[in-house]
Amino acid sequence: MTLAGLAFFDALLAITLVLVGIVAAHFYIVVPFLGFQIFLLGFLLSLLAIIFGIIGLILTRRPERRGARNRAIIGLLIGIIIATPVFIMIRMRGNVPAINDITTDFDNPPEFVFALTIPANHGRDMKYDRAKYEAKQKAGYPILAPLKESDPPQAMYVKLKDLAAGNPNWVVTASDPNAMTIEGVSTSKLFHFNDDFIIQVRAANDGGSLVEMRSKSRDGIGDFGINYKRIHNFFDRVALARDSGEEPIP
Repeated sequence: MTLAGLAFFDALLAITLVLVGIVAAHFYIVVPFLGFQIFLLGFLLSLLAIIFGIIGLILTRRPERRGARNRAIIGLLIGIIIATPVFIMIRMRGNVPAINDITTDFDNPPEFVFALTIPANHGRDMKYDRAKYEAKQKAGYPILAPLKESDPPQAMYVKLKDLAAGNPNWVVTASDPNAMTIEGVSTSKLFHFNDDFIIQVRAANDGGSLVEMRSKSRDGIGDFGINYKRIHNFFDRVALARDSGEEPIP
């Protein structure tokens, strides 16, 4: 097979694997991480299609070889169509560390309780690994501190429950008024990756409340910054509800 033919073949296989990975994960035919791995294999093949397509175009410049030129062109175009959105996504995410567990408190991070009982988490170590994550989080992200609120802890806990329940991509799985914790699962739209999160209200030393949060992915070693963004966005929602002076609407 010529390089132009290889470009065409790799491109067809790449687009097939990309579509199979997305569809299979989205419709729960396979687990999310397997679907993503299939997608990633398709992406890698698209890079090969681009390389073979470029070389194929060079080799088919002579008239006697122009019969295979169309295959090189098609392979190159399909490879670019597949690879470009992935590169854009990586570019938009920026240079984030390869970690998937983010917390607002390294000394006393919120620890999962109900999440340990979820079947998908059986066998997983859900305890925060400070030695593994702290330095990388500090180096890779802006400071993420506990959110200081003037409301007393119990009142703040009720408000946070309503805000968490109102997030369309979240499912609140447990709430403990004694520990003032809220646990839940956030599910991504495309691959249906599941991330566990926990929110905890603590009494501040000078009065009011401290809102702590932790977010952890179940799969992979990195998260493209999703867990940090989840906490940051939720804190923004808390601040918006406070500044508007309105009760959060579930």
